[in-house]
Amino acid sequence: MVANVNYLFDPIDTQAEPEIQRVFRAQRGQQGRLKASSADVRKQKLKRLRDVLVDHAHDIDQALFDDLRKPRMGNQHFELISVLEEIDLALAELETWMAPEKIAVSAHNAGCKAEIRYEPKGICLLFGAWNFPFALTLAPLVPMIAAGNCVIIKPNELQPATSRLIARLISQVFEENEVVVFQGGVPLAELLLTLPVDHIFFTGSPAVGKRVMQAAANHLSSVTLELGGKCPVIVDGTTDLKALAGKIVGARFFNAGQLCLACDQVWLPAERRDEFVEILRVIINQTFYASGVLDKSRLSRIVDSRNVARLQSTLINAVELGATVVIGGQVESEDLTIHPTVVVDVSLHARLMQEEIFGPILPVMTYAKLQDVFEHIDATGKPLAVYVFSERPEFVEQVLLNTSSGGVTVNDVLRHYQEIRLPFGGVNQSGMGRYKGRYGFLELSNARSVFTPCAPSDSTTGKDSE
Repeated sequence: MVANVNYLFDPIDTQAEPEIQRVFRAQRGQQGRLKASSADVRKQKLKRLRDVLVDHAHDIDQALFDDLRKPRMGNQHFELISVLEEIDLALAELETWMAPEKIAVSAHNAGCKAEIRYEPKGICLLFGAWNFPFALTLAPLVPMIAAGNCVIIKPNELQPATSRLIARLISQVFEENEVVVFQGGVPLAELLLTLPVDHIFFTGSPAVGKRVMQAAANHLSSVTLELGGKCPVIVDGTTDLKALAGKIVGARFFNAGQLCLACDQVWLPAERRDEFVEILRVIINQTFYASGVLDKSRLSRIVDSRNVARLQSTLINAVELGATVVIGGQVESEDLTIHPTVVVDVSLHARLMQEEIFGPILPVMTYAKLQDVFEHIDATGKPLAVYVFSERPEFVEQVLLNTSSGGVTVNDVLRHYQEIRLPFGGVNQSGMGRYKGRYGFLELSNARSVFTPCAPSDSTTGKDSE
């Protein structure tokens, strides 16, 4: 039995590197045993993880409130539920995922055998995200365990309460030679990136994703990058604006817009804009201002003062270039709050339209030609998601054919992510690799081809040997 303790290296100290190297060597020594482990053994670990998470649902709830002012939801908190769904699916289907996949051989190999075996990649380095610090750390952990990997976890330092809790919970379930948590800031991340791990899983910004990929190149480590981008909503003239507005408010202002799948801009015909804005105003008031003032229990805080300043500067830039704030715009810097904000007449050159917003600001844009929308989306990089609203299948098909994204939801928002049997991930600027359910297992496994020749022919008689 190898003890698992809470490692906190913040600020980084002289003990960090030798301790990390020691744990890394211990995990290397576990590779053979984990690779040979059965589905039952792996499922027992996932069951223990599930039990611990359920037992500490209140603590998870409180940590997320302390860090980001997320609404308290107890054991129904969406961050906890998303992890439990991953565990439950793995528990139900892991034997099927692990089973060798028989392959029908080509004609010239008739009589031979071929199969694909799924083996663990090895040691995975998992970086947690700050916007969903619990779910986006532990949900990827599930397929790593299911695939038989060792894991080094670095939760995000911007959410200290959740980071401490993750370290405590993981230490109750796993030995450190299988899964370990190291807590710390950027210097720790840079130190961990020097390790010759087999796979790196990172969720965050494209800028940091590039640095992760450069570090991975030093050891030819494979990577999963879950990034983001400017996810557009494209609407035609057939859409029910009230239904649309309700979905948009939820998907833009959820977690104060700090969501890689958030609606980053809405495009609709010019003649529908003003009506849509007024419907948005009503729904925003009902949702966030029922008592006449902002109900902060319904709106998460911005992660830190730097991002408050960034968002405020981005909004000022848009206004200077001709945009008009038609809803919200108030900033309460002292408690990291930006009110739900809607802007119109935004220049395509404004930072609001060039950079991922990652905050509670929604540009409502208009188009005369749909091709103009496609060209703007193409110019700002392939997004993580496209949301298309229309009652006309030909309109939906036109959007699908003229855009590229990690995923698409039609006549709704976020739903492709919520379906656990669909692969989730980005493309190019919005990321690479896929996870969730079986696709996570495949992402964190090495698909190993195994070919067994048929019996050799008898060169004397010309008959197959017995």
